[in-house]
Amino acid sequence: MCGILAVLGCSDDSQAKRVRVLELSRRHVHHRGPDWSGLYQHGDNFLSHQRLAVIDPASGDQPLYNEDKTVVVTVNGEIYNHEELRKNLVGHKFRTGSDCDVIAHLYEEHGENFIDMLDGMFSFVLLDTRNNTYIAARDAIGITSLYIGWGLDGSVWISSEMKGLNDDCEHFEAFPPGHLYSSKTGGFKRWYNPPWFSETIPSTPYDPLVLRRTFENAVIKRLMTDVPFGVLLSGGLDSSLVASITARHLAGTKAARQWGAQLHSFCVGLEGSPDLKAAREVADYLGTVHHEFHFTVQDGIDAIEDVIYHVETYDVTTIRASTPMFLMSRKIKSLGVKMVISGEGSDEIFGGYLYFHKAPNKEEFHQETCRKIKALHQYDCLRANKSTSAWGLEARVPFLDKEFINVAMSIDPEEKMINMDQKRIEKWILRRAFDDEEQPYLPKHILYRQKEQFSDGVGYSWIDGLKAHAEQHVTNKMMLHAERIFPHNTPVTKEAYYYRMIFERFFPQNSAKLTVPGGASIACSTAKAIEWDASWSNNLDPSGRAALGVHNAAYKKNKGPVGSVKLASNVIDNVPLMMDISASELVIQG
Repeated sequence: MCGILAVLGCSDDSQAKRVRVLELSRRHVHHRGPDWSGLYQHGDNFLSHQRLAVIDPASGDQPLYNEDKTVVVTVNGEIYNHEELRKNLVGHKFRTGSDCDVIAHLYEEHGENFIDMLDGMFSFVLLDTRNNTYIAARDAIGITSLYIGWGLDGSVWISSEMKGLNDDCEHFEAFPPGHLYSSKTGGFKRWYNPPWFSETIPSTPYDPLVLRRTFENAVIKRLMTDVPFGVLLSGGLDSSLVASITARHLAGTKAARQWGAQLHSFCVGLEGSPDLKAAREVADYLGTVHHEFHFTVQDGIDAIEDVIYHVETYDVTTIRASTPMFLMSRKIKSLGVKMVISGEGSDEIFGGYLYFHKAPNKEEFHQETCRKIKALHQYDCLRANKSTSAWGLEARVPFLDKEFINVAMSIDPEEKMINMDQKRIEKWILRRAFDDEEQPYLPKHILYRQKEQFSDGVGYSWIDGLKAHAEQHVTNKMMLHAERIFPHNTPVTKEAYYYRMIFERFFPQNSAKLTVPGGASIACSTAKAIEWDASWSNNLDPSGRAALGVHNAAYKKNKGPVGSVKLASNVIDNVPLMMDISASELVIQG
């Protein structure tokens, strides 16, 4: 990941303004790109860039230009099909080997209508000095972070992180994913319009081989790198599949020739956590060089303020999951690794969160997956991007590959639904696609491991420790007046109140608090999905354990997590599958 900051049409072309832009760029987005920095000025337009060199470290410094330097672009991201695009740009001369070098030339050929040609994750600002116009765009799902703001002097500010705007903009907001902003119209235009955005329920039959092949291609294209890399491995289905495919296809790649053919994997957790155990087993199975990082509850609590500052949210789920990822990213970067491949996005596409057990029909199931994907830029993409970028580490997410999403979201949602009578657990169609008896991708019990949200999988006492810490710092009297202190997205728990206090200390502007989503949630659901089970409204918590009767370490109502839960189960090839039973059927042990 890199960091970009653009100030456009600010009515000030002085040296003092240039120094101010440089200062803001260094102070607020330098951590995203510690390898180099650049600034281009054309009149009262400034394009600043902080570079994390992953492709062409030697010559790919930004901003980037067309042949005569009349088109200038600053980019954060990776364009995976850049070699193919270069071949089609006949007659153009490229200054660098950077994957992002194609953007200025595509604009020359196609004007503003080239964005959908880009296959990758990206945020960029492009300035056409010939007519003093500019465009800005963000990738389809919002994998890269981007914000836009407006100054009192009529200027437009665009930054990879909110903190680059909050001192100088009268108003700022998240730049919407899949959109283009043009100075010609002064507004946004959606460039990403896939079929699944419509209300129509898809009906394409499920083909496991097509799904498998498309996802393998999504992983393979993300092996494009000129620097050391690895995979994040929690031991759950998604990260384990990413690791398995990467290990299979790494040999023979440029990355393998440069850095060795043995894959490095990384996991973080409390001592004895579910993820550490499962990840170690997967790493042994795949033969990766495995790095296991431990943290304590106190380590995590000590990092909370840094996490909120970097991730720029007060959302409880995001902070819970961002903290261990933030700590792990620092360790990974200390090993000299600059890029990791991760498993975000699968649960949104396939309905993998445990609350999907309660989806009443395929229409509701599909609509909830659409809502979840469209909100990813506010949650998991935000976490993955900023937790890693805080330490100059890049995270790539193959489940959010455009082609893969289009294939997966075109499948009849009836095939995705959880049906315990038919022995189909969550993400069944993904599991089946990689259930290969002849050349197994993963051990059976890993392939069919129950969903663990990242903040749960690192160790159940992590969330319990956060709640206990918040209890010590937020009094009942403070909660009594929460609605008056925080009228927007009023915190309903002491943990949420604690995070909100920290957030508003860093970001007191009204615009800042409006960038964070709100609403009730159960086990990471949208507010709409809470309607699926009347009992959920009494136990709203984003932890997967809050899905009573579904998670095998479910919460005992109002009394924290139970020691262990004995659930009825079926067995397929010695793989335990959880039954969807009510909370009253739980048999508590210990």
